[in-house]
Amino acid sequence: MFNQDRWKEILEVLTSNWFRTVLTAFGVFWGIFILILLLAAGKGLENGIRQDFSGIATNTMFMWTQTVSKSYEGMAKGRRFRYRTGDVSDIRENVPELRFISPRNQLGGFNGANNVIRGLNTGAFNVYGDYPEIIQQEPMEIIKGRFVNYGDINEKRKIAVIGEGVKTTLYDLGETVIGSYLKIRGVNFMVVGIYKKKNSGGNNEESQKEIYIPFTSFSQAFNMGDRVGWMAITANDGTPITDIKEQIFSIVKKNHKIHPEDTRAIGHFDLYQQFRKVESLFLALKVIAYFVGALVLLSGVIGVSNIMLIVVKERIKEIGIRRALGASPGNIRSQILTESVFLTIISGMAGIVFGALTIYAINYGLERAGPVDMFVNPSVDLAVITSALTILIVSGLIAGLIPAQNAVKVRPIDALRTE
Repeated sequence: MFNQDRWKEILEVLTSNWFRTVLTAFGVFWGIFILILLLAAGKGLENGIRQDFSGIATNTMFMWTQTVSKSYEGMAKGRRFRYRTGDVSDIRENVPELRFISPRNQLGGFNGANNVIRGLNTGAFNVYGDYPEIIQQEPMEIIKGRFVNYGDINEKRKIAVIGEGVKTTLYDLGETVIGSYLKIRGVNFMVVGIYKKKNSGGNNEESQKEIYIPFTSFSQAFNMGDRVGWMAITANDGTPITDIKEQIFSIVKKNHKIHPEDTRAIGHFDLYQQFRKVESLFLALKVIAYFVGALVLLSGVIGVSNIMLIVVKERIKEIGIRRALGASPGNIRSQILTESVFLTIISGMAGIVFGALTIYAINYGLERAGPVDMFVNPSVDLAVITSALTILIVSGLIAGLIPAQNAVKVRPIDALRTE
């Protein structure tokens, strides 16, 4: 129940020495402010990294061939081998947990090395022979036309989907792109779509300078036969690709007479494993933020407790008189705890408000400055604020507990003798 006299007394106690009260409150204010700011910064970093991963099937592994390092069944070490379309079929039949298996072929190495011609314009681009599923494994937005489909695969159509960078290099401004033809290594391909990569992986310009054509027409046009350069393999949700990749390796090793213990023959990049490491980093950042914020807050709570001890000592005579007039120990204890909790909550709420304003200012600055890689929309959710308020209340009670107990232990006769 609200007691007007009690709250007047609390305000008088806290305002009797403004400078001391402000310095005490600053410790709690700074602890909550630092906690919120650290959590917001961690969230901003997490949002930025997750944005880079957006659209990517993170439960994916990329697999290519390397040099065999062990001799096996009469086959010498040091040899090179190639994947075949039969490997893809065997993997699909024997590993039911897979969602997508995309065999891929490629012309051009890093940054492209092939002359692609359109009229008088020439460019060097990476050219990929792909299946339609690849668009679900890599972040790509079709901004005009369409992507490769199974009609293209089955009929071995010579069609191409180009990036915005290819369009800029080979076409004049305002020129019609869809339906035009490109010549790749002397073979004509009709452009049916234009894409834009959502994610650059740190190489945004080059990621827009790629050309996708059907896997089957790639194999036919460039005499690849049944060869497969590499594969993008995605597991079903709930089945980490990391857990089943050895099963995939075993199938390929058996097909190509590779020693079961040869760990160098098959190169791979486990995107799921890398993503899990990133998620572990998010958790570590959050733990560090809470740890540092808690330490700073603890110093503030200790400051509040010290001040309340001083306040109790200054009011020792008053407490003795109240005890002599019949005030119960519970009443005295409640008064001290209320003062401690009130001071803690007010200073903590100020820290929360100031932290929210700081985060708003940071977001406003980011919007004005334009997109910033790896740092997007730093924020703190409502659950964190609720937790902070709970921490403040508990901290206030802890800070006032020892002073309250000291006040209760005061004997009226001893208190009245105090000068």
